[in-house]
Amino acid sequence: MADIDVRIALWQCEARPLQVEANLTRLDATAAVSTARGAQLLIAPEMVVTGYAIDPDAADRLADAPDGPVAQRVRDIARSHDIAILYGCVERAPDGRRFNAIRLVDRLGSAIATHHKTQLFGDIDRRMVAPGSSRPPVVEWAGWRVGLLTCYEVEFPELVRSCARRGADLICVPTANMIDYDVVQEVLLPARALESQVFLAYANYCGAEGDLVYGGRSTVVSPTSAVLAQAGRDPELLVVDLDRLTLEESRETYPYLRDLRTDVC
Repeated sequence: MADIDVRIALWQCEARPLQVEANLTRLDATAAVSTARGAQLLIAPEMVVTGYAIDPDAADRLADAPDGPVAQRVRDIARSHDIAILYGCVERAPDGRRFNAIRLVDRLGSAIATHHKTQLFGDIDRRMVAPGSSRPPVVEWAGWRVGLLTCYEVEFPELVRSCARRGADLICVPTANMIDYDVVQEVLLPARALESQVFLAYANYCGAEGDLVYGGRSTVVSPTSAVLAQAGRDPELLVVDLDRLTLEESRETYPYLRDLRTDVC
């Protein structure tokens, strides 16, 4: 595998609400399997550490500081298995506010970026966390420019395009998408990847959590809109290779970013 190509793993799992230690143990085991299969990055679902459909009291009790015990543990897992990890949790800011956070750490256990979800989904999000106020990060990783979005955010073309205009090659999306919204995987992800000329990696839950039934179907899409891999409804670890040549050739065929007139839009 050439240096300009990467292999990523998407962990589609059932949510285990409130079981922080069990979820970190599962993350550790999945990181080991991902490394054994040659992956350089493991993407876990939204709020994988705590479960997604939790009440405000639980969110407050389980919120992790930016350099708290959960952050330290995941850094140790990444370092132990020589793999970068993108995972979701509830984060408590220094001012006391709670955020739905995704955190990216590299294979050496160093923190690369954190993103606070800006587009909250209904009362599920709004009763637990405050909305983020910063645009999604785009960071350097393994020779690629990687954008970070959380779940509902990928359904807004403006956010995907924002990452693309800042140079993103790959956009990673931890998610907790319900089974009623399969249209996201069927229609929106291919459209977003094509119109913004990026790879998209969408890691979802499966199974049920309380009254929510998750749809699974974690998906990786190329900038041509081709679905490179898609899980079913059950737990699965997707491992997918992304190659730079596909990205470069697609951007020549579909030069949307190059031709975009920012003076009229």
